[in-house]
Amino acid sequence: MYREYGQVVAVTNRSLTERPFLEQIRRVCEMHPDALILREKDLSEKEYEELAKKVMAICAEYQVPCILHTFWRVAEKLKCDTVHLPLPILRQFVLEKQNQKNQKYRESQNLSIPESQREIIRKIGTSVHSTEQAQEAQELGASYVTAGHIYATDCKKGLQPRGLDFLRQVCAAVDLPVYAIGGIKFDETQWMSLKECGAAGGCIMSGMMKA
Repeated sequence: MYREYGQVVAVTNRSLTERPFLEQIRRVCEMHPDALILREKDLSEKEYEELAKKVMAICAEYQVPCILHTFWRVAEKLKCDTVHLPLPILRQFVLEKQNQKNQKYRESQNLSIPESQREIIRKIGTSVHSTEQAQEAQELGASYVTAGHIYATDCKKGLQPRGLDFLRQVCAAVDLPVYAIGGIKFDETQWMSLKECGAAGGCIMSGMMKA
């Protein structure tokens, strides 16, 4: 699945599936993408948590890393170590975690943190739409960024794609893995172009949800 050109990340969208959603998740996992981002932005936090439990269980069966989206408290509760946060939420997350660390230090004056209190979330990704945002994400401690949208896509109807030059600029601007998103397909020529720009891989939504 184009792994010679980079990592393949599946991104979910329930509105695109013709099959029952969990059946489609299983079908995607059978393709063994490098990761799956559970991106269901219309759900409440509680609804998302219930869905995440089921999706994480299926991903675990196939040893596909599951990345939760937006709801980082759900990720902590379900012990998911990777989360994808929109940039405004990443800013809030970093501030809140820093305040928590400062409070813990003031209370204990002890740098040896018990296992039960150690951070569950180890990797954080975010979406960027400019080189400035990518650099900010790096400063905030992001582990990777998705950059887009690169190609024309129905998910961003009427919006001009940012194109490969934009992707190349983002890749050059940060020392982080950059994943292209937006209009990414199962197309070898397209994936060769992503690699030439310096991308670590690409994110596929429609192709995964309709496979």
